[in-house]
Amino acid sequence: MAPAVVARAGFPPFSLSIRAFQCWLTVYRRIWRSSIWSSVLGPLFYLGAMGFGLGTLVDRHGTASLGGVSYLAFVAPAILASGAMNTAMGEASYPVFGSVKWNKIYIAAQASPLRPDDIFRGHLMFMTMRIAMNTALVTVYMWAFGAVRSAWVVLAWPAATLTGLAFAAPIAAWAVVVKTENNFAYLFRFGMMPLMLFSGTFFPLSQLPGWLRPLAYATPLWHGVALCRAFSLGRAGLPGTLGHVAYLTALAAAGVWAGARTYRRRLYV
Repeated sequence: MAPAVVARAGFPPFSLSIRAFQCWLTVYRRIWRSSIWSSVLGPLFYLGAMGFGLGTLVDRHGTASLGGVSYLAFVAPAILASGAMNTAMGEASYPVFGSVKWNKIYIAAQASPLRPDDIFRGHLMFMTMRIAMNTALVTVYMWAFGAVRSAWVVLAWPAATLTGLAFAAPIAAWAVVVKTENNFAYLFRFGMMPLMLFSGTFFPLSQLPGWLRPLAYATPLWHGVALCRAFSLGRAGLPGTLGHVAYLTALAAAGVWAGARTYRRRLYV
């Protein structure tokens, strides 16, 4: 009998992935205090500084370029989407690499009935949970600060979670085969920072040079920002919404497909 069949004998479908997810929950119960700043306080202060601090200066010069809304209402859903991206990058980079090189959680899991696919899916479930937790908090902050213009903002939460998943799955698929942690510095410096600056996060894309706008439109963060902003401002149209969701879903699915193969290549013995 094939090893994969033996490994899963007697287990319902996806039950082993849930076991891997439970492993990460056990780890998180021990280290959750270390994430209070990044998950709870950081977004609160960031939204306040950008929306009320910088926003006061921007609103003095008019809001026509922002679609007639305050800078707080403009930037808050973008912070929601970019925060999901940041959480995804943080959860899918060093923790995945460390699970092979440092704490060797993945290596220990190889001695169990878990297959590489189960290890990947279980960890991705945990990443998605972390993204959903953080984005839920930011959504509440948006409402508390008066940055919400529509009840449709409730859909901005799953939209932001999907945005994070569109980053988490491909990055995890890559991180498991990375040989040195120095590669992640390039990811954050040349990936995360430009995306935050040039994806319509802090200013409308109409202010970019014409030749640069198509590149911005192709970025996954722009799709996430546009989707969250449309829901928050009550301006979501069906064609645009479906287009953004399809783009992000396709990227997440490609990451899941790639991860199943890279994890198998890295962990299968």
